[in-house]
Amino acid sequence: MELRAEDVFRPGAFPEYTYISRKSSISNLPYEFRLMQAIKVSGFLTSLVGPSKMGKTILCEKVIGFEHIVEISGADFDEDTDFWKLVSAKAGLAYEGQFASEKQIHSTNDKYTKKETFSLTKDKIIEYYKENDLVLVIDDFHYAPGGKRMQIAQQLKDAIRRGFKAIVVSLPHRADEAIRQNADLSGRLSLINMEPWEVDDLKEIAKLGFGKLNISIEDSIATQIAVESLSSPQLMQYICLNICTMLEMSGEGSRHIRQEILETAYHYTTANFEYQDVVSLMQKGPNTRGKSRNTFQTVNGQEHDIYELIVKSIAENPPIMKLEFEDVKERIYRLLANDSKKPSPQMLRESLAKLKELLYGREDIFKVLDWKEGSLYILDPLFLFYLRWGGAR
Repeated sequence: MELRAEDVFRPGAFPEYTYISRKSSISNLPYEFRLMQAIKVSGFLTSLVGPSKMGKTILCEKVIGFEHIVEISGADFDEDTDFWKLVSAKAGLAYEGQFASEKQIHSTNDKYTKKETFSLTKDKIIEYYKENDLVLVIDDFHYAPGGKRMQIAQQLKDAIRRGFKAIVVSLPHRADEAIRQNADLSGRLSLINMEPWEVDDLKEIAKLGFGKLNISIEDSIATQIAVESLSSPQLMQYICLNICTMLEMSGEGSRHIRQEILETAYHYTTANFEYQDVVSLMQKGPNTRGKSRNTFQTVNGQEHDIYELIVKSIAENPPIMKLEFEDVKERIYRLLANDSKKPSPQMLRESLAKLKELLYGREDIFKVLDWKEGSLYILDPLFLFYLRWGGAR
């Protein structure tokens, strides 16, 4: 069967033809081995930490298998969520309900119906997971409310002692105190830190995939795509798929990737990214309550306030997912005309803190950055890619 581009490059599904195995630079062991090793240790909880869109879920699918994963998101929880009720529902179990039985009264033709209620116990849910070799994967654990994270950790501590298998997935800069710094879990954790993808690893996705499709790509072009993919294999898959679509739509039957189509491919890749509302909110900043903000003149003669400058600075070259405060300040100063006034460091710090507060008061898609301990973290590589190529600059 001839492979199609959508069979080879799969940004939203398991990449059967372009799966790349990586090794940890610290242990020099494949991540697949580390995860398999971790879940085989009875009585231990696995903490898998890595940047967003870096293939943590794909790794779980590769090692555990689709049929044995029960996935929950931290966003599924609020303060009142019953942990075991959710865990049972995700596995397809009815946590509670009613059943009716009909019986005939002795020596008569009369019948009566008896209704009874039932509810599963934690022990029965744990046993079901064990009997069916299921592994609970809690993705984006940091999205659960702070108090709820501690409750979940307590429930998991008791469950893993009974042979229940679970993996908690989180982001590196928010490596959760509920798990990794929880004294009750000390000595019961298997810790796996997934490092960002290197350019050479991302290039292999392009080379392997285009090779399967008999499309030639030069090493220098594969490198450029890898750099713009911001350490994200998912984004690399997106871009490569759109390049294939462009070649197909051109009608020229070209089997070679040319330099001049790259920027158009990047722009087309952002078409399905829903970040315009996020960018607009960031550019507007917090409500000024009728007051006007100070503006600053850029090198191209435009006037922008501090929030618009922050957005522009994030999108500048080189694309980086973590910026120290001095990096942000220098990027903003480079955007400004020589004779323009400059925002003070204090103003910039306060604006970054207010911007984080503004975004975290909205839905999950708005939580694209974090300002913490003097560093600005871009949490979502797709968002940064959109800033650079989606016409938002």
